[in-house]
Amino acid sequence: MDPSFLAIQALNGLASASSLFITACGLTLVFGVTRIVNFAHGSLYMVGAYTAATLVPRLLELSYGPTAFWVGILASALLVGVIGILLEILLLRRIYHAPELFQLLATFGVVLVLQDVVVQVFGPQDILGPRAPGLRQPVEILGRRFPSYELVLIAAGPVVLGLVWLLLRKTRFGILVRAATQDRDMVAALGVNQALLFTGTLFLGAFLAGLGGALQIPRVAANTGMDLSIIAECFVVTVVGGMGSVPGAFLAALIIGQLQAFGILIFPKSTLVVVFLLMAVVLAVRPYGLFGRPEIVGGSHAVGIASRKPSRYKSLAWLAVPLLLALLPLVADAYLLKVAIEILIFALFAFSLQLLIGVGGLVSFGHAAFFGLGAYGAALGVKWLGAPMGAALPLGVLLAAVGGALIGAFVVRLSGIYLAMMTLAAAQILYAVAFQWVEVTGGDNGIVGVWPPAWIGARSAYYLLTLAVTTAALFLLTRLIDSPFGYALRAARDSEARAEAIGLHLRRHRWMAFTIAGASAGLAGGLYAFSRGSVDPSLLGIPTSVDALTMLLLGGIQTIAGAPVGAAILHALRDWIMPLTSFWRLFLGLSIITMVLVFPHGLVGTLARWREERA
Repeated sequence: MDPSFLAIQALNGLASASSLFITACGLTLVFGVTRIVNFAHGSLYMVGAYTAATLVPRLLELSYGPTAFWVGILASALLVGVIGILLEILLLRRIYHAPELFQLLATFGVVLVLQDVVVQVFGPQDILGPRAPGLRQPVEILGRRFPSYELVLIAAGPVVLGLVWLLLRKTRFGILVRAATQDRDMVAALGVNQALLFTGTLFLGAFLAGLGGALQIPRVAANTGMDLSIIAECFVVTVVGGMGSVPGAFLAALIIGQLQAFGILIFPKSTLVVVFLLMAVVLAVRPYGLFGRPEIVGGSHAVGIASRKPSRYKSLAWLAVPLLLALLPLVADAYLLKVAIEILIFALFAFSLQLLIGVGGLVSFGHAAFFGLGAYGAALGVKWLGAPMGAALPLGVLLAAVGGALIGAFVVRLSGIYLAMMTLAAAQILYAVAFQWVEVTGGDNGIVGVWPPAWIGARSAYYLLTLAVTTAALFLLTRLIDSPFGYALRAARDSEARAEAIGLHLRRHRWMAFTIAGASAGLAGGLYAFSRGSVDPSLLGIPTSVDALTMLLLGGIQTIAGAPVGAAILHALRDWIMPLTSFWRLFLGLSIITMVLVFPHGLVGTLARWREERA
């Protein structure tokens, strides 16, 4: 292969790595100090790009030249930094002591809000920024033309790394940031003003996110899909480098940039999967990333279902509620039955996640992997084997259970955010396979014609089938939670050291939990495939995993009824809000943020606490 071509590819990889590092560095600093998995970091990157693409042309009209361009870039980043301060004061400061999952949910609400706000402020069209004055002409390297602006980007990454290093090593603020990264509680005990420290860190993190977005305007048009596309890569960089490690983030970005530059030449279909494969390999070898350190045991705010007293009322509820729901076809129209079917399916999906998080303390960010495997297993059984629903549905459950066993075998040795990110990597790898293996999965078009047989095809009949299957599955999972296996998972969740001291085999129990949860989510996915008549890669995507987390947390992670109630709330919000207004993301995001602030234990969990306090 031509050496000059390889050199140009390497430079392209360096430019991408530099851009990625600048954005991911902010996320690394914010997590290192506040321990918040800021899902809205990608939205700040998007706002930086939109602001710069709008502001810089106006400054160039006043005075065309490099000074106006770079002033516009820095001003855009500063504006995003101010947004970060507001985000910290108005929202994050109120949830610092909440479990990590609630913080994640709140920042996801911010993502939804900012998506609609950006459309209203900047318009629905993509905006391409101007070229940088003085950098319009390409340069010649080894006989090939290379954009001069890319060289500036290559230099920007090391410059930012050096400035952040000086800030962390030579200033009091930097020393406090490093101290908080190592032991936040000790910093508080020494009398440091944590509120001011966190606000300053959020400003710095948001500034870097805005700077990363603003620097992109001569390369890519600002668009509303930038937030979710960049946040996944930022998470990978942060985790691979080691949570809170800036040098680790720089090294991880360099590796990812070169993998993307040369991976597309060797394996053209590897573009979506190579980043997450890297994270999976690194975490399999170094469970805390390249430069990370083991998490402090007990510092994860693990919460979940506690021991429950047996009650005859709960047994009656298992009979009464399904019987009442079975009467729905007598009064509901076809649309309401469709909504009810989806609520039942997603209730089972969320409850399978409850087994992992609420019982086992195993936070999964990629639970859509099992839901999608179940759906694709059933659809592939229909398409390639000609199997009827009675055979295809168990095939989907089997495929999801195998997926749960395989993924569980890799992730049970991890903990905390590293375990969560490993599950996200697994889901993204499966998403890439479904998206790019067109010959088998149909690629982006998916698989169609996945319908139930005629005798169960009517909407009311399929609703009753879904109700029966979901009720049976939820009942079995509940019995499992109250069994010795469920108590062993809770013991491991609350204290690993004590659980091991009494002879529990933690990894085996957690592996079994992943297998069972995978099979349960796969059952929900199979039912969903037959209710919709098709499957597509979105069932394996990040939004589907976020939906499961949102349903679980809205209902309450500490209660058995939380997941089904959360599924009903989220689905009802979408069905009521979306048809009423084009601002449905704004209202849904505000609803999620409000629920996190007002009902920090979830709706059912908060009601249960009020009832206990009154008793």
